[in-house]
Amino acid sequence: MVEVDLDLKQHERAEPAVAELVPAAPAGRGAVELVGLTKRYGDDTVVDRVVLSIASGEFFSLLGPSGSGKTTTLMMVAGFVRPDTGAILLDGEDIAAVPPQKRGFGMVFQNYAIFPHLSVFENIAFPLRARRWAKDAVAERVRWALDLVRLGRFGDRQPHQLSGGQQQRVALARAIVFHPPVVLMDEPLGALDKNLRFEMQIEIKEIQQRLGMTVIYVTHDQEEAMSMSDRIAILNHGRVHQVGSPGEVYERPVDPFVGRFLGEANLLGGAVTAKGDIARVALPSGQELRAPRASSCDDGRGMLFIRPERVEITPGTNAPPEPSANTLTGSVRRCSFLGNILRYAIAVDGAEPVTVDLQNAVGVAPLPVGAPVVLRWPVADSLILPADPV
Repeated sequence: MVEVDLDLKQHERAEPAVAELVPAAPAGRGAVELVGLTKRYGDDTVVDRVVLSIASGEFFSLLGPSGSGKTTTLMMVAGFVRPDTGAILLDGEDIAAVPPQKRGFGMVFQNYAIFPHLSVFENIAFPLRARRWAKDAVAERVRWALDLVRLGRFGDRQPHQLSGGQQQRVALARAIVFHPPVVLMDEPLGALDKNLRFEMQIEIKEIQQRLGMTVIYVTHDQEEAMSMSDRIAILNHGRVHQVGSPGEVYERPVDPFVGRFLGEANLLGGAVTAKGDIARVALPSGQELRAPRASSCDDGRGMLFIRPERVEITPGTNAPPEPSANTLTGSVRRCSFLGNILRYAIAVDGAEPVTVDLQNAVGVAPLPVGAPVVLRWPVADSLILPADPV
């Protein structure tokens, strides 16, 4: 069974009336806390002492590359994988030893896991029938769920008659039809094409907000996580590197891994020294750049972080110093056409090429390869991070 319920016995005792089927967020339910969660397979630690606190009604994403431990973490929350150590708290109660069918969670898998021998209606009705809801109540709630995911006319269809996007909607409707306090989603949009994936992102987020559910969402797609999430946990090698809002983790990463993983990033290495509130990084070429310093960065080796879209580029070789800006001179090494943007790679002495993203404006011709340029960006838009571990 895909969706499970802690309150199964309650439904057996008192079948819900149709009038009670108007969805409402379970008051004060759905807060999830992971305390020192660890999972090992042999000598490999795939989830390493993960600590997370997810508020009731929050859309929370676990984001990371393949092998980062995000799906294993979700499977431990679901109850399909038993943690070696640590606690899983649901509204303050440890459920680490509770079987999955007793946790009360909805689940949406990447492959949808809908039943091929059942109609759309019966697929969505399955968790309600398992809870012994009354026949009229089942019909009313399934109709509500079908309308919510815009499949009102598809109840009699068989799964093989549906498109991938429609099957995904069936899986979503089945996960939410009994209105669980927590819904777990494991890369649910991975099999969809880009345009349909974007549409489904909007729909899932709107449904989550309307129902007030807690959603824990696993993805490796950075744009997907940032567009849907209230907060994001960035994982790598089983550990949480950073937790924050999409703006926080994108604009102020705590280390080079987070900076690189969330979109394009320039990371210029050098010797770091602090002078007041602003630290300085001296490049091997002798050029000096300034930026606020992350709390995790000490004097010594460090990296200046700046996003490509924050860098201005102008033709020429003259780069007069500015009190509130960093400047570098270089030359165009490459210009790539990416539709809405032009992405430049700028060769700079004593540093890796600097990436610059410019809007593809009408009437603006790309700069030729080899052209000398000046790069400029506000000091406040950059950040000095600790250097990559050796």
